[in-house]
Amino acid sequence: MKPFLLITTRGEDDVAADEHAAYCRLTGLLPEELAWRRIDRAPLGPIDFGCYSGIILAGSPFTVSEPVERKSQTELRVERELAQLLDEVVRADFPFLGVCYGIGTIGAHQGARVDRTYGETSQAVRISLTSAGVLDPLFYQLPGEFDAFVGHKEAVSEAPPSITVLASSPTCPVQAFRVGRNVYATQFHPELDTASFTSRVRAYADHGYFHPTEVDAIIERVERADVRASHMVLGRFVEEYLDSRPAAAAADGAVRDAAARTGSAGSRSADAARPASATTTAA
Repeated sequence: MKPFLLITTRGEDDVAADEHAAYCRLTGLLPEELAWRRIDRAPLGPIDFGCYSGIILAGSPFTVSEPVERKSQTELRVERELAQLLDEVVRADFPFLGVCYGIGTIGAHQGARVDRTYGETSQAVRISLTSAGVLDPLFYQLPGEFDAFVGHKEAVSEAPPSITVLASSPTCPVQAFRVGRNVYATQFHPELDTASFTSRVRAYADHGYFHPTEVDAIIERVERADVRASHMVLGRFVEEYLDSRPAAAAADGAVRDAAARTGSAGSRSADAARPASATTTAA
């Protein structure tokens, strides 16, 4: 089988290693089946799509909306390289999943407004699928509502027509979206279970996501959360794109099956939970 490619930007070796291990664990991939490039350490370099089943861009301490003058040279290089990669990914409609930092990166590439309006402190939140999410080939097997871990300073506050919003929450209107047929992004973290999220909270206690004195209270709440349904996003991504075989027929069948199962419920949307000031496209 062709491996998947994980792209990360975390500077701490232990945090980066834990992240790769978490993706392996929750995708079911062996380490050798999930190639890994740490582009905070070295340039991304060329990527031959023919060598991979799909690409995953992990979360990051970097932020798209930070003023340019506050960004390091490494962060600016990473942004340039990812923008060039996304030019090719979107053009080819190549299987891609961006997580947290990934949603801001893809969103900005598509012309979305990414700012700090809908930042969320580290916690578990209730996610709702939109009407488009209910029918989406990657998301249709998830419950209509599920809990997931979040923790981000920025988010998409206005989405252009090229973005199809798949999931939302009361405090963040764009929790997942799709571009084209095969390019996906989530604001929530489908790769984090309770142990991983607890470790992440401790590692980033001084990074401005929350006040350091809140660590113990956050961890106590995290330990009560059940986010297992959110992990299905990773499993479905691997199932859908393993070896990058043509999936159009299977995707169309999945949509038809989902529509038949949901019936009139397929029209449900998270619009009611979405803050009115956010502009999104969920079609």
